[in-house]
This record gives sequence, C-alpha cells and structure tokens, in this order.
Amino acid sequence: MLKSLSFLSLAFMILFCVSCGKKDPQQSLPLEQFFETNVLNRNFVVSLAQDSSGDITSDYSGYIFVLLKTDFYHGPLKVTKGSAEYDGTWTADSDYGKLTITLPDTPQIFQFLTRDWRFVKKDIPTLQLAPWGTTQPYLLNMTRQ
Repeated sequence: MLKSLSFLSLAFMILFCVSCGKKDPQQSLPLEQFFETNVLNRNFVVSLAQDSSGDITSDYSGYIFVLLKTDFYHGPLKVTKGSAEYDGTWTADSDYGKLTITLPDTPQIFQFLTRDWRFVKKDIPTLQLAPWGTTQPYLLNMTRQ
C-alpha cells in the first residue's frame, strides 16, 4: 500500500511538472511565450547605462534596439539611429536568465553592450540587466517603446 501511494505521488508530481512548462515566478506566461510576446521583434531603447566611469546613458540616445526572432533562444539584433543601421546577434539560455549581446564592427560605444548579461528583472516595459558572472558595477536598462 505504501509503495503504491509513493508511486502515485511521484507520478502526479512528474505529470504536474511536465504539464506546467517553464515559467518565471513573476510572470503568468510560460517563459518562451512571455519572451516572444514582450521582447522579440519589439523596439527597445537604453534608458540607463552605467559603467565604472558613471552614467553613459546619453551615449545611446536615439538608438533603437530590436531582437529579431530566429527561434526562442537566438537571432539577429538590429540597431538603428536615423538612417544608420548596425547588425549583431543575441542569444538567451533556456531559462532566460542570461542574454548575450554581440555587436561586432560597430561604433566604439557598443563595446559596453557586447557581453553576457543576466536579467536582474523582467518588468515590462523595462528589462534590467547586469553583467553575467562578474561583480563589475555595470547596469543596463532597456525600455520598450
């Protein structure tokens, strides 16, 4: 009897976990759907950028960033300002805790953005990011337009 009860409990827990999908505790949507609905193919601007020298937000004034979808975990990144356009890429890990931005062959100011970032908070319309795996005093907030 005890073995049957334990087996049923285990089976129920597995079924429950498989059916619920990956979800962010702060969000009601599965992570992939949340990311697709709120982040992918949307215009974002830098609303805060801080490096070790201080506030560099004004360096990004007028730039629009769009993470385009190849799939849920990577794709091209388009940056525009007026008629100027720059290409890069983005990748995310499976739980959307890490976002890697790569902007090669772009203006010097984009070197700050080209790194592995961790999501501090995904509070749409603003994504709050900090460097992945380091204690550098960098902050990056991207706000959806």
